[in-house]
Amino acid sequence: MQPMYLEAYSNGRLTKIVKKAFKKLESCSICPRRCQVNRLKAEQGFCKTGLKVKVCSFMLHHGEEPPISGEKGSGTIFFSHCNMNCVYCQNYEFSQLVRGGREVDSQELASFMMRLQEMGAHNINLVTPTHVMPQILQALLIAIPQGLKIPLVYNTGGYELAKIVKLLEGIIDIYLPDMRYADNDVAIKYSLAPDYPKYNQDSLKEMHRQVGVAKINALGIIEKGLIIRHLILPNNISGTDKIMRFISRELSKDTYISLMSQYFPCYKADRFKEILRRISQEEYHAAGQAMQRWGLHNGWIQEAHGLDRFAGIHIKPNLEQLDRK
Repeated sequence: MQPMYLEAYSNGRLTKIVKKAFKKLESCSICPRRCQVNRLKAEQGFCKTGLKVKVCSFMLHHGEEPPISGEKGSGTIFFSHCNMNCVYCQNYEFSQLVRGGREVDSQELASFMMRLQEMGAHNINLVTPTHVMPQILQALLIAIPQGLKIPLVYNTGGYELAKIVKLLEGIIDIYLPDMRYADNDVAIKYSLAPDYPKYNQDSLKEMHRQVGVAKINALGIIEKGLIIRHLILPNNISGTDKIMRFISRELSKDTYISLMSQYFPCYKADRFKEILRRISQEEYHAAGQAMQRWGLHNGWIQEAHGLDRFAGIHIKPNLEQLDRK
C-alpha cells in the first residue's frame, strides 16, 4: 500500500491543508488550549513553541509496538515541548523544561524524514506532533518530491481537537494516540489538561473514522489504522474500565490496544503520594481483565522483556508472568 499522503499531494489537497493549518497558527487554535497567540510572529503559548519546530532527536526506534518497529525500526522524530503537562512525564527534560533539542526549519525537518527512510525505517513516527502539526505538513510537501513514500505515524498524547484531526484525513495512515484518563478532575490534576476525556474521545472517534482498525500485513507491519496506548497508573487513576468500555462501545471490539506497564514516578510525581510507586502485578492484571470484560481482544501487553502479542483467553496467563513490582 502507498501512503495516503501521496494522493493528497498529487491532487493538491495537501497544499490547501498546509495553508489552512498555518492560518490557525496566526491565533493559535490547533489544540484544545486555543492559546490564541500569533505563532507566525514567534509568539509562544502553553507549548512554548513559536513558528519554528524544535526537534530533540531522530532515530530508528526498535522499542515501539511490534508492527510499528518491525525488524528495521520505526523512523522516530522526537519533538520538544508538549501541549500537556504531565507531572510524571518521563521525557520532562525536553517536553516540559527548556532543555535539549534545537530549532529546525521545514527543509531540515524534511531531510530528517528522508534520512530515516534511507536508513530503512518502516514509517515516519512523529512523537508529540500536535503543537507542530502545520510545520510537519509543510515538511511533508518538501519531502514527497524528494521520494518520501513510507507511512506517517501520528504518535500523540491524545489531547486533540477533532476538527483539527479531521484536517489530517487522507494524510495520516497510522494513528497512535494515548487514552490517558477517563476523569476530567484527574486529567487536570496530573496533566493540566481540562476536559481531556471529552477531547480525547472525540478525536479518537475521528481517527477511527478515518483509518479504522489496524491493518497489519503478512510481514507483521502495520500499513494503516488505529492503535491505542493506555498507560496504567497506580490506584486506578487512569480509569481503565471506563476507557475500555468507550473503546468497545464507541469504536470497535477489534481495536488494537497497547496496555502499558512502564509507569515510573519521576519529574514532579514525588508531590503526589498516590502515584509515587510503580504499578503492581495485580493492577496490571485488573487492566487486562477490563479488556476481557468489554470484549477487546487485539493488542499487546508490556512485560519486563518487551511487548508481546496476546489475544482473548491468553491475556490472563501472560499477565501472571509479570514480575511483582
